[in-house]
Amino acid sequence: MSFFEENSPEMDRYLETHASAEPEMLKRLRKETFQKTTQPHMISGYQQGRLLSIISKMLQPKNILEVGTFTGYATLCMAEGLAKDGKITTLDVNEELAYLPKRYFAESEFSGRIDFRIQNALEYLRKTDEIFDLVFIDADKENYVEYFKLIKPHLKSGSVVLFDNVLWYGKVLEENPKQQSTKSIKELNDLVAKDEDFENLILPLRDGVNMLRRR
Repeated sequence: MSFFEENSPEMDRYLETHASAEPEMLKRLRKETFQKTTQPHMISGYQQGRLLSIISKMLQPKNILEVGTFTGYATLCMAEGLAKDGKITTLDVNEELAYLPKRYFAESEFSGRIDFRIQNALEYLRKTDEIFDLVFIDADKENYVEYFKLIKPHLKSGSVVLFDNVLWYGKVLEENPKQQSTKSIKELNDLVAKDEDFENLILPLRDGVNMLRRR
């Protein structure tokens, strides 16, 4: 759910009508996500999807990592910018929902370059020796700090990392938050801002995206 979507639907529609159109397959996936899932708001959505697509096209990454597949919308958006010999690894733990992204991945032109795994991302990051050009993290907020620490050794100069939901419906303004998810997001944002190995900016798009670039 975006700030404008909730507080100014007219502005949200304006933003969407003045953004590039999403591919027809993504439009179908977005519709099916709202029809068949209990938390459709977890999808990246139109505006964020176009942001991911543009960033990927600018970077032309050879190796993308996504933590938190959900229905695969963001996966397919980032795949639009893959280098010809590139791949995207996307991780999730929801086996029951896996049928949906699998079907759309198989239908897409990127089917041979998407490695969809039902796997714990923390375990994966502790074992892999891969170096990533682009990383998108939209998973369990309680582990955001751990994801940040684990992903850092797998980046090179110029690598871009995006953390979703970093404004957390405005809860980051709470001085003494009770929810662990809010505490973790606040800690992540503080760590990133102080880490001299990165330059970053929080984009107030939807629920906030912290965009980092490894120096």
